[in-house]
Amino acid sequence: MRVAIGADHAGFELKTEIVRWLESAGHQINDLGAHVIDPNDDYPDFAAAVAKSLRAGDSERGVIICGSGVGACITANKIKGIRACLCHDTYTARQGVEHDDMNVVCIGGRVIGIELAKAVLEAFLEAAFIPEPRFQRRLDKLYQVEQNGLN
Repeated sequence: MRVAIGADHAGFELKTEIVRWLESAGHQINDLGAHVIDPNDDYPDFAAAVAKSLRAGDSERGVIICGSGVGACITANKIKGIRACLCHDTYTARQGVEHDDMNVVCIGGRVIGIELAKAVLEAFLEAAFIPEPRFQRRLDKLYQVEQNGLN
């Protein structure tokens, strides 16, 4: 799978380990930075880059890592077509894809370690949207909100 990944300084170390692991598992990685630790960098830059990579069709799924994962998630969800969720457990990572067609997972580099991150990403990357009528109906409503906003 083509996976875009990005992290600020708070997620840099975890991202470095995850990139190696994902590549060894056969995924094509689009590493959008950071490529060096810069304590003055900002998570919105990397979250937006990952989201735009998906939107452009350059990547199929995205991974964003910042300190808590919260700011990255908020930023990514500002990009049309992105369904990003903060996940620190395998159930949420899998269910988010199966029920909600989540395409970006956000992780807190200061919250979880490499082994749990691997388990979360494995659940996220192996899952597929289940096109049951109730899930599709909800996804269609999400698209409608995204398109029209709440009036």
